[in-house]
Parts: sequence; structure tokens; C-alpha cells
Amino acid sequence: MENFVVSVIITTKNEEKNIENCLESICSQTYPKDKIEIIVVDNNSADETFALARKYTKNVFVKGPERSAQRNFGVSKAHGDFVMYLDADMTLSPKVIEDCVFASIKNKKISGIYIREIVGGKSYWSKVRRFERSFYDGTVVDCVRFIRKKDFEKIAGFDVSMTGPEDWDFDKKIRQLGETLVVRTPLYHNEEEFNIRKYLTKKAYYAKSFDIYIYKWGKNDPDVRKQFGFWYRYFGVFIEKGKWRKCLLNPHLFLGMFFLRFLVGISFIIRRS
Repeated sequence: MENFVVSVIITTKNEEKNIENCLESICSQTYPKDKIEIIVVDNNSADETFALARKYTKNVFVKGPERSAQRNFGVSKAHGDFVMYLDADMTLSPKVIEDCVFASIKNKKISGIYIREIVGGKSYWSKVRRFERSFYDGTVVDCVRFIRKKDFEKIAGFDVSMTGPEDWDFDKKIRQLGETLVVRTPLYHNEEEFNIRKYLTKKAYYAKSFDIYIYKWGKNDPDVRKQFGFWYRYFGVFIEKGKWRKCLLNPHLFLGMFFLRFLVGISFIIRRS
């Protein structure tokens, strides 16, 4: 297992508050340090992100305009057998890379691995976001994060015409190549304390690419129907495979989650009108 090199691609833009925590978590992995290649692709940061990243790796590059192009560029510079991509505000628990490599070599039919994601924050709304995110692991609302480099290249990476649904597009292409699984060893998404205005602004920005994604795969595609269908996004994803029990045990978070889903739905309707 220790003969395989893993290239970790981190995309950044003005992430001086987060980048060192992210890189420290990669350097603290149980997987052999000499088999982990760190590549940071920065989108012209105006702060100290670039300089801080250079303290950890010589592989720091500048590329834009969006994260799809950054990720593709990062993989083009990678030498690993596997690639993992992260956002700069994410940190890995110590065994993530080891567990991903082990799962991949144990079953060669696996084309991609989902990593359980835990959203940070102490406020009520941050807890709601953490609760909501826990339902998405390994679903069509999620996206694989650990892939064989040859498979990444086979599907031509991320579609640079999209920002937001490019994750879903990438995930669909990877799933067409083989099997997927969820590694329970988590990563932590260290979002700032939840801000509804900022959250909805980001969702509205991502929604600008929805039409491109839907046109590419067709409105009757099974995944598209789930991702944009009222039933699955508001009910199905939260009750399938026994997950409904979590809703019953956490009614205060369940109600907050539905309020957020309602706001996202309203913002999407406004954008479409």
C-alpha cells in the first residue's frame, strides 16, 4: 500500500486564515509523508495565502478563473497514482488518506471515494448545516474526493463551463467508470459561523450554471431528477436508508434544515423568474 503516491490538490483564494490548518492536517497523516504530494493552486490571492502555502510545499501555482480550472491544472502537475482534492477551509482527520488508499487497492473496481464531511461552527445555524450535510454522504448530492489519476484524466476532469454543479457532473462521470464507497474517516469543513445572506448568495451564484448542467445530461436523467426534484431534495434524501430516524431524534435541527431548504428553493425560483 505504501508504494502508491497520493497527490492532494488544494484550491485557494484569499485563504490566509485557513490554509495552514489545511496543510498541517495533510502533513499529519498516518500515510507515509514521502508518498504524499501537496499541490496548491491559488487564484490570485490578495493576502498571504501564497506565501503561507510555500512554507509547506514548492508546488504552489497561480491559476483561475474558477475552482474547476484550478483543480484540472493541479492534476496536470500531479505525479501521484491517486488524487484527492480539497478546499482550503477543510482539514483531514489523521487516517483519511491511509483509509482511502487501502479501500482503493482492496477493491480495484472502485473508481471514486466519498469522504464523510463534518461542518464546523457552534451557532444554531452551523449545527443545522452540520446536521443537513450528514444526510448527503455518498448520495447524488455529494461528490467523490479521492480518485485514481488515470480515471480523472479519462473523464477529462472537471467541466470548466460550470461553477457549482461541476461537482455533480464530475461525480456522474466517475460513477460511470466503476463502483464508489464512503470512507467513514471524516474531513472537517471549517466554514465560518453560518451567515444566511452569504449562504444564499453563494447558492445563487452556483445556480447560474444549473441550466448548463441540466442541458448536458438532460432533464429526465435519473440523477438530475433527484438533484432538482422537490421530492428527493426535500424528503427523499433525508428519509432513505433509515435516515428518517435522525430527523425524529433531532426535531429542532430538522425544522431549521427545512427552513434553509425553503430559502434556497425561493432564491432558485426568483432566479428562474
